[in-house]
Amino acid sequence: MGEPVRCPWCGDDPLYQRYHDQEWGVPVFDDRKLFEMLILEGAQAGLSWLTILRKRQAYRQAYDNFAVAKVAAYTAADQARLCADAGIVRNRLKIAASISNAQAFMAVQQQFGSFADYLWGFVDGRPQVNHFRQLSEVPAVTPLAQSISADLKKRGFRFVGPTIIYAFLQAVGVVNDHLQSCHRYGQPPAQSD
Repeated sequence: MGEPVRCPWCGDDPLYQRYHDQEWGVPVFDDRKLFEMLILEGAQAGLSWLTILRKRQAYRQAYDNFAVAKVAAYTAADQARLCADAGIVRNRLKIAASISNAQAFMAVQQQFGSFADYLWGFVDGRPQVNHFRQLSEVPAVTPLAQSISADLKKRGFRFVGPTIIYAFLQAVGVVNDHLQSCHRYGQPPAQSD
């Protein structure tokens, strides 16, 4: 039996394929994982997702495994440490945003009980499954992403434009955009840890 048919965006890189097969499009309800993906998607702006995947372990180490309360309490010294860390994207604005986003994330948790409850409330708790046949049909932005992006911005989040948010929604399974030809299309989504 040969290689399974995958969405073409993951190419032939084993790390990318593993991410596609095991994570992308799988519904995430864990706030730590949602925070990680929100920060990583923001860090990815202007770069390839594969670049971020390759730096993911370094990000987990640099950001205390994305413990949101720890990141929210980061000081100027922590920001300087992150800006000097060659293992992550050393963009001062993205790093500053990750810290303020942690604070905004905690405010959402306080208001809604969890960030997951807030996020999944936009789709009544059910993934939006699309039925695209070709990669060219998959949009970069949707009304759902625009709505969530606008709401996050009102709540003080940064690096959460609608394109970033649509990629985030795809990554955490709020939207399932596996192509119909993909071996992951139509599979019941496993819950991510």
